[in-house]
Amino acid sequence: MTSTERVTGGSVRLLHGMGYAAICEFPLSNGRRADIVGIQKSGRIVIVEVKSCLADFRSDRKWQDYLPFSDEFYFAVDAGFPREVLDEPDSLPDITGVIIADEFGGDILRPAAPRNLHTSRRRSIHLKMAHTGAARLTQPIITPNSVRSGTRTSC
Repeated sequence: MTSTERVTGGSVRLLHGMGYAAICEFPLSNGRRADIVGIQKSGRIVIVEVKSCLADFRSDRKWQDYLPFSDEFYFAVDAGFPREVLDEPDSLPDITGVIIADEFGGDILRPAAPRNLHTSRRRSIHLKMAHTGAARLTQPIITPNSVRSGTRTSC
């Protein structure tokens, strides 16, 4: 299991514990793909951008493209991530939160500053999440055996 998979899994578990339903690799209408998008029963939306290492964190220039699509935005890193980097001036704006995660779960190291997503955008994301989630649950699963025999197996 890669560092990215461990941090993603732990972040999803943390979000579930906070009352979010989460979808990984969620496409946004601006052409970006969010690592994790979560939605609470209240309708609030959180986006988590997973960073596998310091170089990945420092080279990310696209994270601000996610802000218009969420009420809260987090970076998720593993426990080995150098925390002093997070405290450097201009490293992270105050609006971003930080999650420390591993394959078992995660903790919020720094909470994100809550914002209020525009109502029409929230509705659009809700519908897209519902459609994406349903499509992923109902799309056929192709296994190596079913490809050879010409049959498909459904979820």
